[in-house]
Amino acid sequence: MNTRVLTGITTSGTPHLGNYAGAIRPAVVTSTQPGVDAFFFMADYHALIKCDDPARVARSRLEIAATWLAVGLDPERVTFYRQSDIPEIPELCWVLNCVTAKGLMNRAHAYKASVDQNEAKGVEPDDGVTMGLFSYPVLMAADILMFNAHKVPVGRDQIQHLEMARDIAQRFNHQYGRDYFTLPEVTIEEEVATLPGLDGRKMSKSYNNTIPLFEGGAQALRASVMRIVTDSRAPGEPKDAENSHLFTIYRAFATPAQSAAFRKQLEEGMGWGDAKQFLLDHLEQLLAPMREKYFDLMANPGRIEEVLQAGAAKARKLATPFMAELREAVGLRNLSVAVSQDKAAGKKAKGKGARFVSFRDDGGFRFRLLAADGAEVLLSRPFVDPKEAGQYMRRLQEASPDELLQAGRVTVDGNEIAVAPADQDASEWTARLREALLSLPRD
Repeated sequence: MNTRVLTGITTSGTPHLGNYAGAIRPAVVTSTQPGVDAFFFMADYHALIKCDDPARVARSRLEIAATWLAVGLDPERVTFYRQSDIPEIPELCWVLNCVTAKGLMNRAHAYKASVDQNEAKGVEPDDGVTMGLFSYPVLMAADILMFNAHKVPVGRDQIQHLEMARDIAQRFNHQYGRDYFTLPEVTIEEEVATLPGLDGRKMSKSYNNTIPLFEGGAQALRASVMRIVTDSRAPGEPKDAENSHLFTIYRAFATPAQSAAFRKQLEEGMGWGDAKQFLLDHLEQLLAPMREKYFDLMANPGRIEEVLQAGAAKARKLATPFMAELREAVGLRNLSVAVSQDKAAGKKAKGKGARFVSFRDDGGFRFRLLAADGAEVLLSRPFVDPKEAGQYMRRLQEASPDELLQAGRVTVDGNEIAVAPADQDASEWTARLREALLSLPRD
């Protein structure tokens, strides 16, 4: 069976050398591997969260599509599309919103960072926070779950969003009684290059320290390379290659033998001016053929549009019937079909979900979690304050089971709430508890 790998890039900026080394190049390489069914999309709905300049969004969509195609992405081999060309994605996003606890979104890193910044400024916690920013992880989940991706390569700052996508998928599957969604796995490419920028910090538009990939041509590339910060060692003095930003950039685009030869020249006293020219010549040799393709595509946007429309048609062959299946699952059915199905369903009693029962015990306050069949699956430790017990019940209701369950224990924010009974197998207890947690009523 093929492994479906899905990668998206937000269309809010112009790709630079760091984007190419860290995301674009490894994604294209992955797409050529046997047994990989690759999906690449431009996340233009996500761009609206970050950018309110329509001209910038439109230009970025063109630049990013041209970049992917220029560096070797084969649209015949992969599924390459714009997010906004797949209407089933926002439809699925709404359906997923309806099974996603608000408490889960409250803990999203981007939202919490905005709240923290507002509190530091002394303004309202939600000042300037849009629903787009708040529910960003649900749209990301829809991107992934629509095509049931097995693996999603992301940076470490996106791991939480993948965990949320898994949790949302689990809740939907449990609520509607079938594994409609594959649980995606996060892929962290440990060997992928993270390039330093001109000043040594991570290359980022936020730091204004980037090296252009194609925009500005050879002249812009030269101007940027010549601005790379180096130390004050003069020509003839040995250079510390390992701690040189310039050498780190070169190594990301060179073979081990080429890197070793350049290191030797630096350690033997090559001047920084000559070293910059050496790096420039190497990058120019690599980028010039791709740059030529890029500018040809930029001059012919109709060719790009044809590729994207073909990719959207390919993607919708999967999305349209799957969304119809999901609409059926949640009850948005053809009325003539719904009547007969409802009659058949009426013969079966609808099962109850799990529920909490709180009680007083020896001067303290505890709670039980009962499964749908009424069996006790969790008994909490005692609490002095009933409000505290209530808060923990609320957290158990909102949080992902993956956050709570650890080797026969239940912990909330680092506090142990319950442990597996001594007379039960810990793994079986954990599995039954997970099922009960997923069936709890949501916000």
